[in-house]
Amino acid sequence: MSEISSAYLEDASGYRGHALRVVVPRDEAEVAAALREASAASIPITIAGAGTGLTGARVPLGGWVLSLEKLTRMEVRVGAAVAGAGVLLRDLHGAAAATRQFYPPDPTEMAASIGGTIATNASGSRSFRYGDTRRHVEALRVVLADGTVRAFRRGQPVDFDTGTLPIPHTTKHTAGYYLRPNLDWVDLFIGAEGTLGVVTDAELRLLPAPAALLGGVVFFDGGSSDADQAALNAVDAWRADPTLRMLEYFDRGSLALLGQPHGAALLFEQELASEDDPAIEAWESRIAGATDSWFALNARDREKFREFRHALPEMVNDTVRRNGFLKIGSDYAVPIERNREMLAYYRRRLEQEFAGRYVIFGHIGDAHLHVNLLPASDADSARGEELMLEFARQAVALGGTVSAEHGLGKRKAHLLELLYTPAEIDLMRAVKRRLDPQWVLGRGTLFSAPEE
Repeated sequence: MSEISSAYLEDASGYRGHALRVVVPRDEAEVAAALREASAASIPITIAGAGTGLTGARVPLGGWVLSLEKLTRMEVRVGAAVAGAGVLLRDLHGAAAATRQFYPPDPTEMAASIGGTIATNASGSRSFRYGDTRRHVEALRVVLADGTVRAFRRGQPVDFDTGTLPIPHTTKHTAGYYLRPNLDWVDLFIGAEGTLGVVTDAELRLLPAPAALLGGVVFFDGGSSDADQAALNAVDAWRADPTLRMLEYFDRGSLALLGQPHGAALLFEQELASEDDPAIEAWESRIAGATDSWFALNARDREKFREFRHALPEMVNDTVRRNGFLKIGSDYAVPIERNREMLAYYRRRLEQEFAGRYVIFGHIGDAHLHVNLLPASDADSARGEELMLEFARQAVALGGTVSAEHGLGKRKAHLLELLYTPAEIDLMRAVKRRLDPQWVLGRGTLFSAPEE
């Protein structure tokens, strides 16, 4: 047997596994055939997208890898796109833009696959206005664990009682199954991390491109606490503007990595009626407390701002992996009204335990900030994992979630029990048994198989 490429055995966090075989189907019929074969032999199958995930959901711990990379059919029409699971997000965005439309979800990694973003209910910076992937999926084609192919449209109800789980009071949430009253099939598969079925095709809602866009980065100075308060004051003041579609935060450590000597910064993007929109003039008063600012109306300069934002997590990932460690980062979110409290908690504990070796950045408009640690030793790494568990407990105590956009996968599956009771987790397990009684799909993701 030839050696399996490492591209199928790890994800962007550096988490690595092993497999007996890699299957790369050319179409849905071959996906179904592979699942029938695996199910008949009780062989675990791990679904692999583009490998940009951070939680190990696509990393196999034995069995087969089923890569959807060749399912790249795409059709763009007015108001919708049909995309195969292997279509890359950047390619969908490009095809939509060519028709003066856009697909709202914009996770940081544009090389993510459509199937992967559906599996994790991904969101990104535009979630401030447009929410997560779930809001933009109209239909799915799914191959079940036994090889049965099903097509589901939005509003088609699940035909068995799934039970109901409580939902955190956050704007985004993707930890465990979406078990709600009057649940439809589309919502059940979104965010299930490849454990209930294999999405092969999706119909996605597209929106008309705005007439014009204003992008900006606004900097604040002073000590970390003062800069944070100034940034949070700005967020609270700007939040009510319905034309803002992005509101992102960088702390002092993040800006230092990016070569900017400031205490904090906010990145925003605003939809305009035209490039002469009077809303542009409002920023003169809005940034009165800032120390510097960058603004751009043209696409080329706005792309520089996007690269500024997206360079940071890439730099963090590279730094950590170069030092020989797995990525240690949070994906927790809290209710909007607890935004300040959570940031202050992060700052206090990190300064006590990890001063100079962390960054905080992300979706401050959704009270969803990412803490990323930069361990330099095994002791740092161990302490970092302890801190992340502490932060997860704090987020839950404030009414939040242990995953807002990345999912839990294998690396963070233990966090599910912080959010849900054993009885509530059993509801999820019952749904898993109903659709995948042999526990073939995504074994080890979200929760262990019954025999483990």
